[in-house]
Amino acid sequence: MISRLVFASACPVVWLLVVSTCVAQEAVRNVLFIISDDLKASVLGCYGDPLCKTPNIDRLATDGMLFESAYCQGTWCAPSRQSFMFSRYHGKSNMNLGQHFRENGWYSARVGKIYHMRVPGDIIDGTDGKDEPSSWTERFNSPGQEAHSPGDYACLNLNIFTDAPENRQSTAMPHRMFVSVEIDGDGRDQPDYRAASKAIELLDEHRDRPFFLAVGLVRPHYPMVAPRKYFATYPWQNIQLPEVPDGDLDDIPKLGLAGTLSGKNPIGNYPDNQKRMWSAYYASVSFMDEQVGRILRHLDQLGLRDSTAIVFTSDHGYHLGEHTFWQKSNLHEQVVRVPLIIDAPGMKSGRSNSLVELVDIFPTLSQLAGLDIPSSVQGESLVPILQDPEAKVKECAFSFDQGVAIRTQRWHYLQYNDGTHELYDMQEDPHQFTNLADKEAFQATVQDLRDKIIARQ
Repeated sequence: MISRLVFASACPVVWLLVVSTCVAQEAVRNVLFIISDDLKASVLGCYGDPLCKTPNIDRLATDGMLFESAYCQGTWCAPSRQSFMFSRYHGKSNMNLGQHFRENGWYSARVGKIYHMRVPGDIIDGTDGKDEPSSWTERFNSPGQEAHSPGDYACLNLNIFTDAPENRQSTAMPHRMFVSVEIDGDGRDQPDYRAASKAIELLDEHRDRPFFLAVGLVRPHYPMVAPRKYFATYPWQNIQLPEVPDGDLDDIPKLGLAGTLSGKNPIGNYPDNQKRMWSAYYASVSFMDEQVGRILRHLDQLGLRDSTAIVFTSDHGYHLGEHTFWQKSNLHEQVVRVPLIIDAPGMKSGRSNSLVELVDIFPTLSQLAGLDIPSSVQGESLVPILQDPEAKVKECAFSFDQGVAIRTQRWHYLQYNDGTHELYDMQEDPHQFTNLADKEAFQATVQDLRDKIIARQ
Protein backbone atom coordinates (compact mmCIF):
# COMPACT_ATOMS: atom_id res chain seq x y z
CA MET A 1 0.00 0.00 0.00
CA ILE A 2 1.26 3.50 -0.84
CA SER A 3 1.57 5.53 2.35
CA ARG A 4 -0.59 8.52 3.20
CA LEU A 5 2.56 10.69 3.26
CA VAL A 6 2.82 10.21 -0.50
CA PHE A 7 -0.77 11.42 -0.89
CA ALA A 8 -0.13 14.49 1.21
CA SER A 9 2.96 15.52 -0.73
CA ALA A 10 1.49 15.07 -4.20
CA CYS A 11 -0.18 17.74 -6.34
CA PRO A 12 -4.01 17.46 -6.61
CA VAL A 13 -4.08 15.68 -9.97
CA VAL A 14 -1.40 13.15 -8.98
CA TRP A 15 -3.13 12.72 -5.62
CA LEU A 16 -6.27 11.49 -7.34
CA LEU A 17 -4.27 9.04 -9.46
CA VAL A 18 -2.41 7.70 -6.44
CA VAL A 19 -5.63 7.23 -4.47
CA SER A 20 -7.10 5.21 -7.34
CA THR A 21 -3.99 3.00 -7.36
CA CYS A 22 -4.17 2.51 -3.61
CA VAL A 23 -7.81 1.51 -3.72
CA ALA A 24 -7.15 -1.01 -6.47
CA GLN A 25 -4.29 -2.54 -4.45
CA GLU A 26 -6.61 -2.89 -1.46
CA ALA A 27 -8.93 -5.02 -3.63
CA VAL A 28 -12.32 -3.54 -2.77
CA ARG A 29 -14.25 -5.96 -4.94
CA ASN A 30 -17.56 -6.06 -3.04
CA VAL A 31 -19.93 -3.49 -1.56
CA LEU A 32 -22.50 -4.11 1.20
CA PHE A 33 -24.81 -1.10 1.59
CA ILE A 34 -27.23 -1.36 4.55
CA ILE A 35 -29.94 1.28 4.98
CA SER A 36 -32.17 1.51 8.03
CA ASP A 37 -35.46 3.44 7.95
CA ASP A 38 -36.35 6.44 10.15
CA LEU A 39 -33.27 5.87 12.33
CA LYS A 40 -32.01 8.91 14.23
CA ALA A 41 -28.26 8.95 14.85
CA SER A 42 -28.54 9.84 18.52
CA VAL A 43 -30.35 6.60 19.45
CA LEU A 44 -27.44 4.27 18.66
CA GLY A 45 -25.02 3.15 21.35
CA CYS A 46 -22.02 4.17 19.24
CA TYR A 47 -23.52 7.67 18.93
CA GLY A 48 -23.89 8.00 22.68
CA ASP A 49 -27.31 6.66 23.69
CA PRO A 50 -26.87 5.08 27.15
CA LEU A 51 -29.89 2.76 26.90
CA CYS A 52 -30.23 1.43 23.37
CA LYS A 53 -28.52 -1.92 22.76
CA THR A 54 -26.92 -1.96 19.30
CA PRO A 55 -23.87 -4.21 19.67
CA ASN A 56 -23.56 -5.13 16.01
CA ILE A 57 -23.72 -1.59 14.66
CA ASP A 58 -21.42 -0.50 17.49
CA ARG A 59 -18.90 -3.16 16.49
CA LEU A 60 -19.04 -2.01 12.87
CA ALA A 61 -18.37 1.53 14.10
CA THR A 62 -15.32 0.30 16.00
CA ASP A 63 -14.00 -1.47 12.90
CA GLY A 64 -14.73 1.39 10.51
CA MET A 65 -15.12 5.16 10.39
CA LEU A 66 -18.06 6.70 12.25
CA PHE A 67 -19.16 10.08 10.92
CA GLU A 68 -20.44 12.24 13.77
CA SER A 69 -21.75 14.97 11.46
CA ALA A 70 -23.56 13.27 8.58
CA TYR A 71 -26.69 14.89 7.13
CA CYS A 72 -29.48 13.74 4.83
CA GLN A 73 -30.72 15.90 1.96
CA GLY A 74 -34.38 14.85 2.04
CA THR A 75 -36.32 14.73 5.32
CA TRP A 76 -38.62 11.86 4.44
CA CYS A 77 -38.10 8.58 2.65
CA ALA A 78 -38.75 9.31 -1.02
CA PRO A 79 -36.61 12.43 -1.57
CA SER A 80 -33.80 11.23 0.68
CA ARG A 81 -33.42 7.84 -0.96
CA GLN A 82 -33.60 9.27 -4.46
CA SER A 83 -31.01 11.86 -3.45
CA PHE A 84 -28.36 9.47 -2.16
CA MET A 85 -28.93 6.87 -4.87
CA PHE A 86 -28.43 9.47 -7.62
CA SER A 87 -26.06 11.73 -5.63
CA ARG A 88 -28.25 14.70 -6.49
CA TYR A 89 -29.63 17.36 -4.16
CA HIS A 90 -32.84 17.39 -6.20
CA GLY A 91 -34.23 15.16 -8.92
CA LYS A 92 -32.61 12.37 -10.88
CA SER A 93 -29.90 12.01 -13.50
CA ASN A 94 -28.99 9.40 -16.10
CA MET A 95 -27.00 7.31 -13.58
CA ASN A 96 -27.78 5.90 -10.16
CA LEU A 97 -25.56 4.06 -7.70
CA GLY A 98 -26.70 0.50 -8.36
CA GLN A 99 -26.77 1.08 -12.11
CA HIS A 100 -23.20 2.41 -12.03
CA PHE A 101 -21.91 -0.81 -10.49
CA ARG A 102 -24.10 -3.02 -12.68
CA GLU A 103 -22.95 -1.32 -15.89
CA ASN A 104 -19.34 -1.81 -14.80
CA GLY A 105 -19.84 -5.57 -14.63
CA TRP A 106 -20.76 -6.03 -10.96
CA TYR A 107 -23.68 -8.11 -9.76
CA SER A 108 -26.12 -5.55 -8.30
CA ALA A 109 -29.00 -6.61 -6.07
CA ARG A 110 -31.63 -4.99 -3.90
CA VAL A 111 -33.14 -6.73 -0.90
CA GLY A 112 -35.98 -4.84 0.80
CA LYS A 113 -36.49 -1.08 0.75
CA ILE A 114 -33.82 1.00 -0.99
CA TYR A 115 -35.82 3.51 -2.99
CA HIS A 116 -39.12 4.62 -1.50
CA MET A 117 -41.68 2.03 -0.46
CA ARG A 118 -44.85 2.69 1.47
CA VAL A 119 -44.43 1.31 4.96
CA PRO A 120 -46.52 -0.57 5.78
CA GLY A 121 -48.42 -0.66 2.44
CA ASP A 122 -45.77 -1.99 0.05
CA ILE A 123 -44.35 -4.24 2.75
CA ILE A 124 -47.69 -5.93 3.35
CA ASP A 125 -48.33 -6.21 -0.40
CA GLY A 126 -44.78 -7.29 -1.27
CA THR A 127 -44.65 -4.63 -4.01
CA ASP A 128 -41.73 -2.60 -5.39
CA GLY A 129 -42.80 0.93 -4.51
CA LYS A 130 -40.86 3.62 -6.40
CA ASP A 131 -37.98 1.32 -7.23
CA GLU A 132 -35.56 2.07 -10.08
CA PRO A 133 -35.21 -1.20 -12.06
CA SER A 134 -32.11 0.12 -13.84
CA SER A 135 -30.23 -0.24 -10.55
CA TRP A 136 -30.37 -3.99 -10.23
CA THR A 137 -29.37 -7.28 -11.75
CA GLU A 138 -31.94 -8.79 -9.39
CA ARG A 139 -34.32 -7.41 -6.78
CA PHE A 140 -36.16 -9.01 -3.90
CA ASN A 141 -38.93 -7.71 -1.66
CA SER A 142 -39.28 -8.71 1.99
CA PRO A 143 -42.98 -8.81 2.86
CA GLY A 144 -44.51 -8.97 6.33
CA GLN A 145 -47.80 -8.53 8.14
CA GLU A 146 -46.66 -5.37 9.92
CA ALA A 147 -49.38 -4.07 12.30
CA HIS A 148 -51.39 -7.23 11.58
CA SER A 149 -48.65 -9.43 13.07
CA PRO A 150 -50.14 -11.57 15.88
CA GLY A 151 -49.17 -10.20 19.25
CA ASP A 152 -49.79 -7.41 21.72
CA TYR A 153 -50.91 -4.44 19.65
CA ALA A 154 -50.93 -0.86 20.89
CA CYS A 155 -52.10 2.33 19.25
CA LEU A 156 -50.43 4.61 21.74
CA ASN A 157 -51.94 7.97 20.86
CA LEU A 158 -55.44 6.46 21.19
CA ASN A 159 -54.47 4.52 24.34
CA ILE A 160 -55.61 1.23 22.79
CA PHE A 161 -54.04 -2.06 23.91
CA THR A 162 -55.27 -5.40 22.57
CA ASP A 163 -54.23 -8.76 21.16
CA ALA A 164 -57.29 -8.91 18.89
CA PRO A 165 -56.50 -8.98 15.16
CA GLU A 166 -59.38 -6.69 14.20
CA ASN A 167 -59.44 -2.90 13.89
CA ARG A 168 -55.72 -2.26 13.79
CA GLN A 169 -54.35 0.99 12.36
CA SER A 170 -52.53 0.11 9.14
CA THR A 171 -51.92 1.34 5.60
CA ALA A 172 -52.99 4.97 5.04
CA MET A 173 -54.82 5.14 8.38
CA PRO A 174 -54.37 8.34 10.40
CA HIS A 175 -52.95 6.87 13.62
CA ARG A 176 -50.62 4.20 12.14
CA MET A 177 -47.50 6.11 13.19
CA PHE A 178 -48.22 5.43 16.87
CA VAL A 179 -48.57 1.65 16.52
CA SER A 180 -46.39 -0.99 18.15
CA VAL A 181 -46.73 -4.79 18.26
CA GLU A 182 -44.92 -7.12 20.67
CA ILE A 183 -44.69 -10.52 19.01
CA ASP A 184 -43.68 -13.97 20.22
CA GLY A 185 -40.75 -15.86 18.71
CA ASP A 186 -37.57 -14.60 17.05
CA GLY A 187 -39.24 -12.48 14.38
CA ARG A 188 -38.40 -14.72 11.43
CA ASP A 189 -41.75 -13.77 9.85
CA GLN A 190 -40.81 -10.08 9.92
CA PRO A 191 -39.53 -8.16 6.86
CA ASP A 192 -36.13 -7.32 8.34
CA TYR A 193 -35.43 -10.91 9.35
CA ARG A 194 -36.43 -12.01 5.86
CA ALA A 195 -34.26 -9.32 4.27
CA ALA A 196 -31.24 -10.45 6.29
CA SER A 197 -31.89 -14.09 5.38
CA LYS A 198 -32.10 -13.23 1.68
CA ALA A 199 -28.94 -11.15 1.91
CA ILE A 200 -27.13 -14.12 3.47
CA GLU A 201 -28.36 -16.34 0.67
CA LEU A 202 -27.11 -13.88 -1.96
CA LEU A 203 -23.72 -13.65 -0.27
CA ASP A 204 -23.43 -17.42 -0.58
CA GLU A 205 -24.46 -17.38 -4.25
CA HIS A 206 -22.26 -14.49 -5.39
CA ARG A 207 -19.21 -14.75 -3.16
CA ASP A 208 -16.91 -15.47 -6.11
CA ARG A 209 -17.70 -12.39 -8.20
CA PRO A 210 -17.79 -8.65 -7.47
CA PHE A 211 -21.14 -7.69 -5.98
CA PHE A 212 -23.00 -4.56 -4.95
CA LEU A 213 -25.58 -5.71 -2.41
CA ALA A 214 -28.02 -3.11 -1.05
CA VAL A 215 -30.07 -4.26 1.94
CA GLY A 216 -32.99 -2.11 3.10
CA LEU A 217 -34.24 -2.71 6.65
CA VAL A 218 -37.56 -1.07 7.51
CA ARG A 219 -37.26 -0.79 11.28
CA PRO A 220 -37.55 1.35 13.32
CA HIS A 221 -40.12 2.84 10.87
CA TYR A 222 -43.66 2.47 12.21
CA PRO A 223 -45.39 0.16 12.93
CA MET A 224 -42.75 -0.70 15.49
CA VAL A 225 -43.01 -4.51 15.42
CA ALA A 226 -40.42 -6.59 17.26
CA PRO A 227 -40.13 -9.77 19.34
CA ARG A 228 -41.24 -9.45 22.91
CA LYS A 229 -37.74 -9.87 24.34
CA TYR A 230 -36.62 -6.58 22.80
CA PHE A 231 -39.49 -4.68 24.39
CA ALA A 232 -38.61 -6.27 27.74
CA THR A 233 -35.12 -4.80 27.46
CA TYR A 234 -36.58 -1.27 27.66
CA PRO A 235 -39.26 -1.02 30.39
CA TRP A 236 -41.21 2.11 29.63
CA GLN A 237 -41.15 3.07 33.30
CA ASN A 238 -37.39 3.64 33.00
CA ILE A 239 -37.61 6.01 30.04
CA GLN A 240 -36.81 9.68 30.54
CA LEU A 241 -38.68 11.88 28.07
CA PRO A 242 -36.81 14.66 26.25
CA GLU A 243 -36.62 18.02 27.96
CA VAL A 244 -39.08 20.56 26.53
CA PRO A 245 -38.73 24.03 28.10
CA ASP A 246 -41.81 26.19 28.65
CA GLY A 247 -42.54 28.24 25.55
CA ASP A 248 -40.24 26.13 23.39
CA LEU A 249 -42.40 26.63 20.29
CA ASP A 250 -42.75 30.40 20.69
CA ASP A 251 -39.76 31.28 18.49
CA ILE A 252 -40.25 28.55 15.86
CA PRO A 253 -42.04 29.79 12.72
CA LYS A 254 -45.08 28.00 11.33
CA LEU A 255 -43.16 26.18 8.59
CA GLY A 256 -40.65 25.01 11.17
CA LEU A 257 -43.24 23.10 13.19
CA ALA A 258 -43.63 19.37 12.78
CA GLY A 259 -46.81 18.05 11.21
CA THR A 260 -47.60 16.14 14.40
CA LEU A 261 -47.36 17.97 17.73
CA SER A 262 -48.15 16.79 21.24
CA GLY A 263 -50.43 19.79 21.64
CA LYS A 264 -52.55 18.84 18.64
CA ASN A 265 -52.48 15.04 18.79
CA PRO A 266 -53.91 12.74 21.48
CA ILE A 267 -50.39 11.48 22.22
CA GLY A 268 -49.98 14.65 24.26
CA ASN A 269 -52.58 13.36 26.70
CA TYR A 270 -50.60 10.24 27.54
CA PRO A 271 -47.10 10.88 28.91
CA ASP A 272 -46.70 7.20 29.80
CA ASN A 273 -47.51 6.27 26.22
CA GLN A 274 -44.88 8.72 25.01
CA LYS A 275 -42.45 6.65 27.07
CA ARG A 276 -43.87 3.52 25.45
CA MET A 277 -43.14 5.08 22.05
CA TRP A 278 -39.49 5.32 23.05
CA SER A 279 -39.52 1.75 24.35
CA ALA A 280 -41.02 0.49 21.08
CA TYR A 281 -38.55 2.53 19.03
CA TYR A 282 -35.63 1.13 21.02
CA ALA A 283 -37.01 -2.40 20.65
CA SER A 284 -37.30 -1.95 16.87
CA VAL A 285 -33.77 -0.58 16.66
CA SER A 286 -32.35 -3.52 18.62
CA PHE A 287 -34.23 -5.99 16.43
CA MET A 288 -32.90 -4.25 13.33
CA ASP A 289 -29.39 -4.29 14.82
CA GLU A 290 -29.57 -8.06 15.24
CA GLN A 291 -30.33 -8.42 11.52
CA VAL A 292 -27.30 -6.28 10.72
CA GLY A 293 -25.28 -8.64 12.90
CA ARG A 294 -26.57 -11.73 11.11
CA ILE A 295 -25.44 -10.30 7.75
CA LEU A 296 -22.04 -9.17 9.01
CA ARG A 297 -21.33 -12.46 10.75
CA HIS A 298 -22.03 -14.34 7.54
CA LEU A 299 -19.80 -11.98 5.58
CA ASP A 300 -17.03 -12.82 8.06
CA GLN A 301 -17.71 -16.55 7.83
CA LEU A 302 -17.32 -16.42 4.06
CA GLY A 303 -13.98 -14.64 4.40
CA LEU A 304 -15.26 -11.62 2.47
CA ARG A 305 -14.74 -8.91 5.06
CA ASP A 306 -11.27 -7.94 3.83
CA SER A 307 -12.50 -7.36 0.29
CA THR A 308 -15.84 -5.66 1.08
CA ALA A 309 -16.65 -2.00 1.65
CA ILE A 310 -19.51 -1.77 4.13
CA VAL A 311 -21.77 1.27 4.52
CA PHE A 312 -24.44 1.61 7.19
CA THR A 313 -26.78 4.60 7.26
CA SER A 314 -30.41 5.74 7.46
CA ASP A 315 -32.55 7.83 5.13
CA HIS A 316 -33.25 10.47 7.82
CA GLY A 317 -33.76 10.86 11.53
CA TYR A 318 -36.90 11.11 13.64
CA HIS A 319 -38.58 13.07 16.41
CA LEU A 320 -39.93 11.31 19.49
CA GLY A 321 -41.29 14.25 21.43
CA GLU A 322 -38.33 16.64 21.20
CA HIS A 323 -39.88 20.14 21.02
CA THR A 324 -43.19 18.18 21.28
CA PHE A 325 -42.49 17.10 17.66
CA TRP A 326 -43.24 13.61 16.34
CA GLN A 327 -41.94 11.87 13.22
CA LYS A 328 -39.97 13.52 10.39
CA SER A 329 -40.32 16.00 7.50
CA ASN A 330 -38.79 19.03 9.16
CA LEU A 331 -35.33 20.57 9.12
CA HIS A 332 -34.31 20.31 12.77
CA GLU A 333 -31.27 18.38 13.95
CA GLN A 334 -33.04 15.23 15.13
CA VAL A 335 -34.35 14.69 11.59
CA VAL A 336 -31.49 15.82 9.36
CA ARG A 337 -28.59 14.24 11.28
CA VAL A 338 -28.17 10.58 10.39
CA PRO A 339 -25.84 7.74 11.30
CA LEU A 340 -23.13 6.98 8.76
CA ILE A 341 -20.50 4.29 9.24
CA ILE A 342 -18.08 3.16 6.51
CA ASP A 343 -15.78 0.18 6.98
CA ALA A 344 -13.54 -0.27 3.94
CA PRO A 345 -10.42 -2.40 3.40
CA GLY A 346 -7.20 -0.48 3.83
CA MET A 347 -8.94 2.52 5.38
CA LYS A 348 -8.66 3.79 8.92
CA SER A 349 -11.03 3.17 11.80
CA GLY A 350 -12.05 5.99 14.10
CA ARG A 351 -14.49 8.86 14.41
CA SER A 352 -14.67 11.98 12.28
CA ASN A 353 -16.42 15.28 13.04
CA SER A 354 -16.04 16.43 9.43
CA LEU A 355 -19.29 17.51 7.79
CA VAL A 356 -20.58 15.03 5.21
CA GLU A 357 -23.80 14.41 3.29
CA LEU A 358 -25.58 11.30 2.07
CA VAL A 359 -24.98 12.43 -1.52
CA ASP A 360 -21.33 11.65 -0.79
CA ILE A 361 -21.92 7.89 -0.59
CA PHE A 362 -22.11 7.36 -4.38
CA PRO A 363 -18.72 8.96 -5.22
CA THR A 364 -17.10 7.38 -2.15
CA LEU A 365 -18.09 3.85 -3.14
CA SER A 366 -17.13 4.51 -6.75
CA GLN A 367 -13.63 5.57 -5.76
CA LEU A 368 -13.21 2.70 -3.30
CA ALA A 369 -14.15 0.28 -6.08
CA GLY A 370 -11.79 1.87 -8.59
CA LEU A 371 -14.65 3.12 -10.78
CA ASP A 372 -14.88 6.51 -12.46
CA ILE A 373 -17.19 8.97 -10.73
CA PRO A 374 -19.97 10.02 -13.15
CA SER A 375 -20.17 13.70 -14.05
CA SER A 376 -23.79 13.81 -12.84
CA VAL A 377 -22.74 13.19 -9.23
CA GLN A 378 -23.03 16.21 -6.89
CA GLY A 379 -21.49 14.66 -3.77
CA GLU A 380 -17.82 14.47 -2.81
CA SER A 381 -15.79 11.33 -2.19
CA LEU A 382 -15.14 10.70 1.50
CA VAL A 383 -11.99 8.66 0.84
CA PRO A 384 -9.77 11.50 2.16
CA ILE A 385 -11.62 11.28 5.49
CA LEU A 386 -11.42 7.48 5.50
CA GLN A 387 -7.65 7.93 5.26
CA ASP A 388 -7.51 10.75 7.80
CA PRO A 389 -10.51 11.51 10.07
CA GLU A 390 -9.31 15.11 10.44
CA ALA A 391 -9.58 15.74 6.69
CA LYS A 392 -12.46 17.82 5.33
CA VAL A 393 -14.18 17.64 1.95
CA LYS A 394 -16.79 20.40 2.47
CA GLU A 395 -17.54 23.23 4.86
CA CYS A 396 -21.32 22.79 5.10
CA ALA A 397 -24.20 20.36 4.55
CA PHE A 398 -27.66 21.05 3.10
CA SER A 399 -31.12 19.61 3.73
CA PHE A 400 -34.43 20.49 2.06
CA ASP A 401 -38.07 20.62 3.21
CA GLN A 402 -40.31 23.69 2.68
CA GLY A 403 -37.05 25.55 2.42
CA VAL A 404 -33.40 24.77 2.98
CA ALA A 405 -31.22 24.16 6.03
CA ILE A 406 -27.48 24.69 6.08
CA ARG A 407 -25.33 23.05 8.74
CA THR A 408 -21.79 24.20 9.47
CA GLN A 409 -19.61 23.03 12.34
CA ARG A 410 -21.09 25.71 14.58
CA TRP A 411 -24.32 26.94 13.03
CA HIS A 412 -27.61 25.46 11.89
CA TYR A 413 -29.62 27.90 9.77
CA LEU A 414 -33.11 27.06 8.49
CA GLN A 415 -34.55 29.30 5.76
CA TYR A 416 -38.18 28.65 4.82
CA ASN A 417 -40.02 29.35 1.59
CA ASP A 418 -42.18 32.05 3.20
CA GLY A 419 -39.13 34.05 4.32
CA THR A 420 -39.17 32.99 7.97
CA HIS A 421 -36.06 31.44 9.45
CA GLU A 422 -34.26 29.90 12.42
CA LEU A 423 -30.63 30.04 13.57
CA TYR A 424 -29.03 27.93 16.29
CA ASP A 425 -25.57 28.02 17.81
CA MET A 426 -24.94 24.28 17.99
CA GLN A 427 -21.97 24.67 20.31
CA GLU A 428 -23.93 26.60 22.94
CA ASP A 429 -27.42 25.25 22.21
CA PRO A 430 -27.19 21.69 20.79
CA HIS A 431 -30.86 20.96 21.56
CA GLN A 432 -32.00 24.01 19.56
CA PHE A 433 -34.01 25.79 22.23
CA THR A 434 -33.16 29.42 21.31
CA ASN A 435 -33.77 30.77 17.81
CA LEU A 436 -31.22 33.53 17.15
CA ALA A 437 -32.26 34.35 13.57
CA ASP A 438 -33.89 37.73 14.25
CA LYS A 439 -31.49 38.93 16.93
CA GLU A 440 -29.39 41.92 15.87
CA ALA A 441 -26.11 40.46 17.11
CA PHE A 442 -26.37 37.52 14.65
CA GLN A 443 -27.33 39.26 11.41
CA ALA A 444 -23.84 38.98 9.96
CA THR A 445 -23.91 35.23 10.60
CA VAL A 446 -27.35 34.95 9.00
CA GLN A 447 -26.17 36.83 5.91
CA ASP A 448 -23.05 34.69 5.60
CA LEU A 449 -25.14 31.50 5.74
CA ARG A 450 -27.64 32.89 3.24
CA ASP A 451 -24.75 33.65 0.89
CA LYS A 452 -23.60 30.03 1.19
CA ILE A 453 -27.10 28.83 0.28
CA ILE A 454 -27.13 31.10 -2.78
CA ALA A 455 -23.66 29.91 -3.79
CA ARG A 456 -24.80 26.28 -3.69
CA GLN A 457 -27.66 27.07 -6.06
